[in-house]
Amino acid sequence: MDKVIVVTGGGTAGHIMPIIALIPEMKKHFDKIVYIGSKNGMEKDLVKRYAPEIDFFGVETIKFDRVKLLKNFKIPYVLLKGVKECREIYKQIKPSVIFSKGGYVSLPAVLASGKIPVVSHESDTTLGLANKIAYLKTSVLCTSFNQTASR
Repeated sequence: MDKVIVVTGGGTAGHIMPIIALIPEMKKHFDKIVYIGSKNGMEKDLVKRYAPEIDFFGVETIKFDRVKLLKNFKIPYVLLKGVKECREIYKQIKPSVIFSKGGYVSLPAVLASGKIPVVSHESDTTLGLANKIAYLKTSVLCTSFNQTASR
């Protein structure tokens, strides 16, 4: 049986590029690497450009809008659709672990994890909104700063 890792994160290159940088090391430990990102985000293009050997699945995602607050009423519906899409992907690829770099793009993949272990990484001094929510499903939280882990 293949060892499969799902990597997820996006919205900005700050979430995407660290994942791409880790791919050579991941290849040493996993038979297959799958990236789950937004259907419309920059991660699809960056993965295609810098890691074309990685399978990419786009799912529905939605960002919390701090300006146009009424747009946020769509969040539960879009998020649930993305979670459902991720569950279908997981049935196909049977991942061993999920690695989340964060960003709103990662939420459907993490929330759909079920019993699949999730490793999340937060490089900032405080957890971002997506990682605060993802923490509920996270098996291991990796941080760059000690105070981040004390949430």
